[in-house]
Amino acid sequence: MRKRYTANQKAQIVLEVLKEEQTLAQIASAHGVHPNQIRKWRAQVLEGLPNLFDDEKRAIHTLKMTHDHELEELYAEIGRLTTQLAWLKKKGGIELV
Repeated sequence: MRKRYTANQKAQIVLEVLKEEQTLAQIASAHGVHPNQIRKWRAQVLEGLPNLFDDEKRAIHTLKMTHDHELEELYAEIGRLTTQLAWLKKKGGIELV
């Protein structure tokens, strides 16, 4: 049966490789993983690294857009409620402070 590694385990192994304190063969032997598999994981990490920062920018932009949309909806609701209150005051002859 094949052993499955979690994303955290893979990341930890790749970090060990990037530290260059041990050879790839030593790390592979210590974790029971074939060196070619570790090379693939390292390549995935290095390929995806620039996107990490793009994803962060994208997340911030999405959050800002969501916030702006909610703010717009709240101001619209305030406008509707203000109009309703003015109409009720006029029709009811009530002076509210």
